[in-house]
Amino acid sequence: MGARAESARRPGRPGADTPAVPQEESILQRGLEAFAELGYDHASARELARRLGVSHNFINDRYGSKAAFWRAVVDYVLGGHLGRMPEVDPSLDDVEQLRLIITGFYQGAVDSPLVGRLFVEELNRDTERLDYLYERYITPMLEILAPSIERLVASGRMAPIPTDVLFFAVIPPVSGMVEVPLARRLGRPEHPSPEQQTATAETLAALVVNGLLASGPVARS
Repeated sequence: MGARAESARRPGRPGADTPAVPQEESILQRGLEAFAELGYDHASARELARRLGVSHNFINDRYGSKAAFWRAVVDYVLGGHLGRMPEVDPSLDDVEQLRLIITGFYQGAVDSPLVGRLFVEELNRDTERLDYLYERYITPMLEILAPSIERLVASGRMAPIPTDVLFFAVIPPVSGMVEVPLARRLGRPEHPSPEQQTATAETLAALVVNGLLASGPVARS
């Protein structure tokens, strides 16, 4: 009877002496830490399993592949950040609306700097992962910004700016929120308070918005 029960156990199902599998949130958080630290290519299935505290075939059994696990990690962290972005408020001036949206993006990086590291790492690679980020997160972010920017351009308060230039005007400053060792060398306190972190996000956003509102023409080669 015991032998038949054992043979009937589904592939990947833990035995009686197998340690309990961590909760889903813990698995995804540890996955984020591994991908942010090692990069996708160096985060092998074996190393991921070791860090997650699971069997070597757990990722394939649960998610189907390392690529699918990466997407699950991204959806877990970036989906939450996108959902916490400030809602568009028609009563606000477009400049203030733009500042709030960009501040919210930078504040999200403060709350989870590993997300910023993973994001920046993937922007430099022409992969299916970049396609995934572009379709699921970058495009929606730009769509949130677009109405305010279009109205500011139409009213003459902002010079027309190509989408690629706009993106790289807004996104790279996020490194100021996630590159903590460098920030400390540049004078940031060792343990900034939440108020100080929010002030940093607001300062970065103000600098970016003020730059976008410069009245001079935008050169395009």
